Amino acid sequence: MQPVGAGWGLTRIVAMNIHQLSVTYLPEQDRILVRVNTTASEEMRLWLTRRLMLGLWPLLSRLLTEHLLKLEAAGTVLDTADEALRKMLADFRREEFLQHADFDTPYQDNQALPLGEEPLLVTDVDAAPLPGGQLRLNFNERPSDAGTPRSFEMQMEPRLMQGLMHLLEQALVQSHWREAFAPPVAVQENASADDTNPRPRYLN
Repeated sequence: MQPVGAGWGLTRIVAMNIHQLSVTYLPEQDRILVRVNTTASEEMRLWLTRRLMLGLWPLLSRLLTEHLLKLEAAGTVLDTADEALRKMLADFRREEFLQHADFDTPYQDNQALPLGEEPLLVTDVDAAPLPGGQLRLNFNERPSDAGTPRSFEMQMEPRLMQGLMHLLEQALVQSHWREAFAPPVAVQENASADDTNPRPRYLN
């Protein structure tokens, strides 16, 4: 974990080595609390709202499926495969992961809080696949008042991303938000010079 840029009134943290993830739906807040701790004993806290998840969930599902298929031995042949086959292979890989994942070890509290005790109220998320098979997620808090923007970025291997998606799905079941979910409508495709793929952004 290291700060990578504090200019322009921005507090930004990049997680280098993620140790554990915790995802909890809090009914009294009607929000999902995500906690990420690292091997450096630091923790980042994020609030995810229903409005944000309406766009973020389909985005993450699509990116993870595409990444899982790219890791298959068939490689680029799957790019032209029918949707049923693609879904079957992606579901198989998810089930394989869940059989070996550790969801029983208690989450470790008492971590240092580089971004402060108050969780980021995430207003938008930048997501981009990386050439090495990772997914880069950048969670941004852009206050409407004069508050200082905060940002938290993490790069996740497919297995870790599957773990996050599983925990988010459990939280969504508890929240009953998914009943109202629809295909994403607030999509903005951005590409920068150092990206090999467009970077979707979802707004809260």
